[in-house]
Amino acid sequence: MVAAAGQVLWHVSENPGISRFEPRENPAAHSQESLVWAIDDAHVPAYWFPRDVPRGTWWATEQTTDDDVDRFLGGDRALRVHAIQREWLDEFRSGRIYAYRFPTETFEPYDATAGYYVSSVAIEPAEVIELTDLERLHAERGIELRVVDDLAAVWDNVIASTVDFSGIRLRNLDRRT
Repeated sequence: MVAAAGQVLWHVSENPGISRFEPRENPAAHSQESLVWAIDDAHVPAYWFPRDVPRGTWWATEQTTDDDVDRFLGGDRALRVHAIQREWLDEFRSGRIYAYRFPTETFEPYDATAGYYVSSVAIEPAEVIELTDLERLHAERGIELRVVDDLAAVWDNVIASTVDFSGIRLRNLDRRT
């Protein structure tokens, strides 16, 4: 099965000059197969951060309780939140990243629920877009960017709740605390 017609797939990097993406192993994927990884348009905002910035993201699903919608989403079931720890705010604000749009013909879903797609062949991007005002991008997409004093404590509460979530680079919290 290939990516659906009309699907937009991306790779986000701090490197502005990638002309070809070669398949590579991804130890986190628990696979020995070499692949090119992409993220779909719905999930790409989770990557609108400089690579090393730890962030937690969460949103409601049908299983999310009304209490958790109130607690984590300010009562707005449609809201998506991206949270970073205050010590990382300057790095986030000064971030300059590049979104590479991929042709979709050779991509297959890896985890379509999480927005991940893979290709076993090398990919040349269809376009590259420089992203600089990351706060504005979040606002334009309707994503609340929360700056918190202790992301680890917030994260413990998020993962114990009924909201759906994704954490990226959270191990880097130790670098700044």
